[in-house]
Amino acid sequence: MSRSRVWLMLGGLTLLAATVGYRLGVLEKNTETPTAAPVPAIFDLILMDLKGQPQGLGQWRGKLLIVNYWATWCHPCREEMPGFSRLQEKYLDKGVQFVGISIDNVDKIVEFQKITPVSYPLLIGDMNVMENSAALGNARQALPFTAVFDREGRLFSTKLGRLAEADLERQLIDLMSR
Repeated sequence: MSRSRVWLMLGGLTLLAATVGYRLGVLEKNTETPTAAPVPAIFDLILMDLKGQPQGLGQWRGKLLIVNYWATWCHPCREEMPGFSRLQEKYLDKGVQFVGISIDNVDKIVEFQKITPVSYPLLIGDMNVMENSAALGNARQALPFTAVFDREGRLFSTKLGRLAEADLERQLIDLMSR
């Protein structure tokens, strides 16, 4: 094999490694920059709960709102939910409210809850609701995706991918101190 081919192959592998590294970095990125204005679209959402009752996210205005887009078939989603439940219970009296928006059907979510109890409301969305997550920064419309809103309804941070309980708790403590 000629030297030029070896260098060409090495260059190609370097480019591939850099691209993969960049993409993984983007998936793990956690933005913590507040937006200048509230994001009203999230508070305009009205979705069905597991009993078929409409629930508007506007009922949680004035709280620290954590909205988690998830699905029962999403392994990272399932992994982060017990931590979210612990944080919900720990900070409920501090005005913190978690809401899970699933793109599954009710039966699958009810079965999931038998195995993994969740201490916060779970609502039913669809692929159109995923467009709402794109407006929040989830351009890939992938799962899990978590958006944290401050008490004024401003988007504080987003996370595409599994969000560690300790990382989210630090954000909540920061927001509660403001």
